Order: sequence, then structure tokens, then C-alpha cells
Amino acid sequence: MLKKVKKRYDINVVDANRSISKTFELDKNIKRIKGVLVTSDKDDLLYYRGTQKIEINSQEFFPENYESKLLMSGINVSPNQRYYIIDTVNIGNGIIKLSYTDADDGRTQFVNYRVSLYVDCEMEDEL
Repeated sequence: MLKKVKKRYDINVVDANRSISKTFELDKNIKRIKGVLVTSDKDDLLYYRGTQKIEINSQEFFPENYESKLLMSGINVSPNQRYYIIDTVNIGNGIIKLSYTDADDGRTQFVNYRVSLYVDCEMEDEL
């Protein structure tokens, strides 16, 4: 039997106008990925300054420079509808690669911030 679980992976952005790449490994008992969500401790910086590339199992789901605002969700959206559905991904090697880029936009001033990738998963229930 599979149960739903949400996983969170963080990148700390400490330099303006830089790209950061990080690789995350899913737990071995995760069998499917259903959706993703991007959020931050400074939502305005993520919204205006951020782009990313996301690969799962070496398959590109969001290309380089995909705008973060397209993967964010507001508090006015039901918690059950906040994830970008990626249609039940085979996790294969269980590796997620996130490449995040911060860029000046003229509306915000840079301060250090955290970018979080939430992954909506299904895992084997350990009985």
C-alpha cells in the first residue's frame, strides 16, 4: 500500500546574481512523484528574482530559466491544490537536481534567502 508524503529540499541563496546547483536523493521507499511546489522564506525575492531548472531521474521537467513564480502557490489556494502536477513520475535513481538562479530585477534588494522545493510523493507503507 502506498501512502502520501511531502518532502522538502532547501537551497540557501547567499550571493546575488548567482546560480546554485544542488542534488537531492529521495528515500529508497519513495515510489512515485506526483507534483512539486517552490516556496521561500522571502517570497518576494523568489517571485521577482528566481528561476530554476528541475530534473528528476535525469529527465528535465522544468528547463533552465523557468520562472519560480510559475511554481509558487498563494495562501488563497486550497492546500490540496497547491502542487504543480507532474503526472506520477517514475523516480528511477531517486535523484532530483535543482539549479536555481538569482537575478536582479530592479524591484527588490537582495538579502540572503532560502528556496525550498517541496515534492509530493507516494511511498511504500512500512508495516
